[in-house]
Amino acid sequence: MSRLTYRSYLRVDELLGLQCPRSAPMVPDELLFITVHQVFELWLKVLLFELTLARDDMLAGQVAPARARLQRCCGIERVLLEQFDVLDSMAAAEFERFRDALGTASGAQSAQFLEVEFLSGLKDPCFAERRDWLTPAEHEVLRRRLAEPCLWTGFLTVLGDAGFDVSTRSRRASAYRTIARNRVGHAALWDLQDALLRHDQSWSLWRARHALTVERQIGAQAGTGGSAGATHLRARFGLRFYPELWELPSSL
Repeated sequence: MSRLTYRSYLRVDELLGLQCPRSAPMVPDELLFITVHQVFELWLKVLLFELTLARDDMLAGQVAPARARLQRCCGIERVLLEQFDVLDSMAAAEFERFRDALGTASGAQSAQFLEVEFLSGLKDPCFAERRDWLTPAEHEVLRRRLAEPCLWTGFLTVLGDAGFDVSTRSRRASAYRTIARNRVGHAALWDLQDALLRHDQSWSLWRARHALTVERQIGAQAGTGGSAGATHLRARFGLRFYPELWELPSSL
C-alpha cells in the first residue's frame, strides 16, 4: 500500500485536472471564472453539511452545538462573499471573449444553492417546473429537502422545548420579544436566534453581491442560459428565510 501524502490525501492531481476552459484560443480569464465557481460549489457542500448538522442538533435539543455550527456557516458565507472581489477583477470585455463558450450553462443552475435555500426554510414546491436542467439525482435530493424539516422547524422545536408557545405567529412573536428583552436569562436562545438571523443576512448579502457582479460583467443583457440576468437576481434580494425574526425590532 502506498504511503499517504498530502497530495494523495487531497487527491490534488484529480482536483487540478478539473479546470477545463472551453474557449479556443483560450481566454486567460476563463480559468479564473471556472476556478471561482468550482470553489463556490465546494464551500456550498461544506455549508450544507454544517447546516444539516445544525438542524439536527436543534431537533435534538442541542442548542450550543447548533449555534456553533451556524456561526461557522456565517464564516463560510463571508468567504463566499469575498470571492466576488476576485471575479470583479475580470473586465467585462474579457468575459465577453469566452462567454459564448459557456453555452447554456449558468450559475443559476446550482442545485446546491437551491438546496441551501430549501434547508434554510425558503422552500419552493414548484421548483421542478422551471428547472429542466436538473439531473434526476438533483431532483431527488431537492425533493428530499422539501419533505424534511428545515432549520426553522429546528428552531421552533428548541423554543417549544424551552416552554414557549409557538402555535401561532403572534405567540411566536411574543416569545422572540421575551428572549430579546432578557438576553441574560435566555442567553443560549438569544444567541441561537441571532445566529439564524446572521445566516439569513449573510445569504441576502450573497444574493446582492452576485447581482452586482453580474451587472458589472454583462450590464442589462440577458443572463447565460436565457435567465433575466441581474434583473432576476435583484428581484430575489428581498427574500428572507426568517421574516418573523426580521420583524422583531419593530415590536420592541
